[in-house]
Amino acid sequence: MNASARLGLVSVLVAAGTPCAAQITTAEYGARRDTLAARLDSGIVVAFGGRTPVTDFGPFFQVPGFHYLTGYDYADATLVLVVRGGHARATLFVTRSTPRRSLYYGIEPDSQALATNLGLPSRSNEALIGVLDSLAGSGMPFYTLRDVEDADFAGLDSLTRGAQTMRALAQRHSRLVVQDAAPLVDRLRATKSPAEQALLRRAAEISVAGHKAAMQLIAPGLHEYDLQAVLEYTFRRQGAERPAYGSIVGTGANGTQLHYMKDRELLKAGDLVVIDAAAEFGGYAADVTRTLPVSGTFTADQRALYQIVRDAQAAAERNSGPGKSVQAAQDSSVDVRAKGLARLGLIESPDAQFDPPWPANCVEQPRSCRQVMLFAIHGISHGLGLAVHDPMLGYYDARVFRPGDAFTIEPGIYVNTRLLDILPDTPRNRAFAAKVRAAVLRYQNTGARIEDDYIVTPTGLDWITPAPRDLADVEAAIAHRTAVP
Repeated sequence: MNASARLGLVSVLVAAGTPCAAQITTAEYGARRDTLAARLDSGIVVAFGGRTPVTDFGPFFQVPGFHYLTGYDYADATLVLVVRGGHARATLFVTRSTPRRSLYYGIEPDSQALATNLGLPSRSNEALIGVLDSLAGSGMPFYTLRDVEDADFAGLDSLTRGAQTMRALAQRHSRLVVQDAAPLVDRLRATKSPAEQALLRRAAEISVAGHKAAMQLIAPGLHEYDLQAVLEYTFRRQGAERPAYGSIVGTGANGTQLHYMKDRELLKAGDLVVIDAAAEFGGYAADVTRTLPVSGTFTADQRALYQIVRDAQAAAERNSGPGKSVQAAQDSSVDVRAKGLARLGLIESPDAQFDPPWPANCVEQPRSCRQVMLFAIHGISHGLGLAVHDPMLGYYDARVFRPGDAFTIEPGIYVNTRLLDILPDTPRNRAFAAKVRAAVLRYQNTGARIEDDYIVTPTGLDWITPAPRDLADVEAAIAHRTAVP
């Protein structure tokens, strides 16, 4: 079957998914605000929602922290919580579109709808500054939740509406104490409620369907964007609002770039394709990666490298679950990859050291300076939720997994001579590069990552993204493409 025929075929193969009845209730949103208030005791929380989009590439999506506290998914809103003695009085300040603009983008709910559907009294956003000025005289500390899309980028924020508003407020009130509310809200977001877990499971189910569709389509002569198209088509066909993040479809050398998103290259026989793509459903993000052979079967060298990654993931799975150490899961995965890379000649030995091309304290943290880290540069896990990198309970206190955690396990190995080229010029690195260069050339431009999503329950660990991932299962899923008339 030629490539164009397969493209047409997939539209028939992708069936609409079953609807998900789960939703976050008004009572749950209120409970979140009450819990935050109880932890503060006294203070003023000012949480900023996202701004009106300045492009026409899709609808408005609310920033995660604001959505978590309000469920209000319209632009240019602010939540103010006045907390005294652990009890909060909430007011939502909203911006309503002009009549003409509403004809283009729709109209926001009125105050009666907000009170009924969200349990929040509301005022016009025009009153916000006056209210904040008045509250600044109370002597209570202020806590601000800025309108950054993702915590990964919060450190770069200086121009958001939230940052500008609070900076101006502090300039007008020199004695005002302003603290970051994100750590408090993140701690609350770390526990995923039953309703949140149901939404995550549906996002995961949709994502699995997308990866299966890509397996049925992949073939030499297609392009990365063909696979991106069938993934994202499947997500939307099954009810997702959007991809959870920019879809990564990287073939050959592109598969060794962790966040490659151009998705334009031709798929060539004999290459691997790293596909990191998932759906967002009900605001909750899945995160799934599979590595596929363009020709349908892995070469001997590809099988060897891929199996190391799969074994590393299995090791982390065995060390994940209620009460188990997050660090132990990470270390077990790295150790498996270190032994495997040493066996292939890509590093000198499982514990061999090098001088990293990035900041690292090799005396206090020698594990971070093992040669394996050059080819396995990212961690294996992060939380999932309203953001694709969301808080999880395992980040806090004893750093163990707890019921209510939702997270990924995503080991990878990436082999490219560029990694040797960026090494600092030290005697140890020169010796290391000389010993492994031939092996690196043998596996040149080979990237392999396997990523799955999990939820910790009181009794164990649920794997919620069961797309084919073992070597034989991946090859069988791709082989199925030729069996369809």
